[in-house]
Amino acid sequence: MSIKIGIIGCGGIANQKHLPALRNQAHRAELVAFCDLIPARAEKAAAEYGAPDAKTYTDYHDLLADPAIEVVHMLTPNVSHCEISVAALEAGKHVMCEKPMAATVEDAKRMMDAYQRSGKLFTIGYQNRYRPDSQTLKRLCGDGELGEIYYAQAHALRRRGVPTWGVFTDKSKQGGGPLIDIGTHSLDLTLWFMDNYESAAVTGVTFEKLGKTLPAHQQGNGMGPWDPDTFEVEDAAFGFVTMKDGSLITIDASWVLNSTEERCAASTLCGTIAGAELTGVGGKNNGKLYLNKIMGNRQVEIDVNTAAGGVDLFPGQKASVGDVEAQVWLDAIEGKGEPVVKPEQAFVVTKILDAVYQSAKTGRQVVFQ
Repeated sequence: MSIKIGIIGCGGIANQKHLPALRNQAHRAELVAFCDLIPARAEKAAAEYGAPDAKTYTDYHDLLADPAIEVVHMLTPNVSHCEISVAALEAGKHVMCEKPMAATVEDAKRMMDAYQRSGKLFTIGYQNRYRPDSQTLKRLCGDGELGEIYYAQAHALRRRGVPTWGVFTDKSKQGGGPLIDIGTHSLDLTLWFMDNYESAAVTGVTFEKLGKTLPAHQQGNGMGPWDPDTFEVEDAAFGFVTMKDGSLITIDASWVLNSTEERCAASTLCGTIAGAELTGVGGKNNGKLYLNKIMGNRQVEIDVNTAAGGVDLFPGQKASVGDVEAQVWLDAIEGKGEPVVKPEQAFVVTKILDAVYQSAKTGRQVVFQ
């Protein structure tokens, strides 16, 4: 019997990741409802991806009222994640919420409370965990190849990569800029590799130097010119995170930075036995994984070979990270395992990101109890 899924939010991330991936799971999942504030978006998604009798809505409450829907994918702007996810959990639905978990730690707490009351599954869309290089590094960390990881860097840097569609530069809908958009992926990966979610204190700085000032002819943006007059978020953010065991994580996140380095969803790990460099997505060294260690009393750098172009799901087949994310999620719903991204982990990511913003705003360190 097919799992019946409702989609709330039919914009970019729905069409780029979730809908194609769920269509590839059509043997066990059926998209029966689509909701968007713009009716044409919901209708288009239903026509392309939906079941023959799929319904469309502009009010998510109407979708949630359908008892046949078992699962909801929540794919709206950041500030609405809390309200809709809580309502979906309270309606008895399993929830896949697109990253980040929430725009503020207060909203994330409300989501955690609703999840714990619901008895339903809840996960966040951190698909970079399913990359072959990420999976390899996670295994190496779990096997103790790096020893104790006491210093790490979470990288999310673009020289000119401001997203010029959707609401990315609208603070009222997103809650922030590159830190909450792409920095969230890098921090999620770094915490996951370290398997350390006990944060003690955060210091943060944000900058609004380029996004609000550069005219179109000076931007050189790979995604087309942005409007400085509607650029309401930071263009760069940096965080300094001390963990309760004394280890340290630094975060760098920018859509527009005059730097020669470009990499997103990347991580540098320094351990007592060895170090690792996950170069992430973008830049000159895309998708690489390096280990550095001492062998025979010499410094050695190892280029770790990882699968290219996808993850093997079945013999002779490849899949995108979105495909793997969807498969793992549906497996969990069918009782064949657990979600890889735990809400408790995603909560810590939001807690730290929120603290970076709060520290930058007040000029003070945020200390957790």
